[in-house]
Amino acid sequence: MADTHKKEIDRVTGVETTGHEWDGLKELNNPLPKWWLYIFYASIVWAIGYWVVYPSWPLISSYSAGVLGDSQRENALAAYDAGMSERAQIGEKLIDASLSDIEGTQSLLEFAMANGRAAFGDNCAACHGTGATGSNGYPNLQDDNWIWGGSLDAIHQTLQYGIRSTHDETRFGEMPAFGRDGMLDKEQITQVANYVASKVGLDTESGVDLAAGEQVYVDNCAACHGEDLKGMQEVGAPNLTARNWLYDRSLAGIEAQVNNPRNSVMPAWTDRLDPATVKSLAVYVHSLGGGE
Repeated sequence: MADTHKKEIDRVTGVETTGHEWDGLKELNNPLPKWWLYIFYASIVWAIGYWVVYPSWPLISSYSAGVLGDSQRENALAAYDAGMSERAQIGEKLIDASLSDIEGTQSLLEFAMANGRAAFGDNCAACHGTGATGSNGYPNLQDDNWIWGGSLDAIHQTLQYGIRSTHDETRFGEMPAFGRDGMLDKEQITQVANYVASKVGLDTESGVDLAAGEQVYVDNCAACHGEDLKGMQEVGAPNLTARNWLYDRSLAGIEAQVNNPRNSVMPAWTDRLDPATVKSLAVYVHSLGGGE
């Protein structure tokens, strides 16, 4: 062990050693710079002052409140309450304004778009997709093929009361199960499915009587889908000539739908979201480009 009392001047640096030596390496007596020491001491004083002024010391069931009694949690809650109060004020303006007025007033439109975009991501994207392009059984909200209408008022009504939901004012239009319930036999289903396929540009089976299929269509389908197959929004009958179908756009898909149709359900959002949010959703969805 080195002799701690043996000090000398280092030949290279000219600095006195501390007398400590390890395996021939000697420690130089270089004190810390005064500016560094002053900052260090000031930090200690600052820490002590912080402990006294602000909440910092943990207690058994709480913490010391400090001289100022400041709390970041309380500040955050106050900021949240202020934001919610401001949101409620703008929300009341949305409720009082018509949908067209919202689109025509910049401040209301900006709030409705931001609020609607957030609400869409939280409530609608799971079915319609984050880009609102839909999927099998869920409508594409960016195209112009709207089953129940794509105007602001129509979108708002659909959002409020849903489609085939449990709400008393829901939109309700259900395609009959022509095959399952025995209204059409297998041959008639094949004929009408091939007829529809032929009218919308799909491949058909050879040897099927399309004229007979047309008659089956006129007798059973035209009342809702129209003689031109372009549907009727009043009853929620889809436009069969559109490129985007809610379900399988194929001959087999048509036969399956005529035989035992799938009738999707959209919930009524008026019981789940506040009126301002429902209006915001209507404005946001209408802005996606597919609305009327």
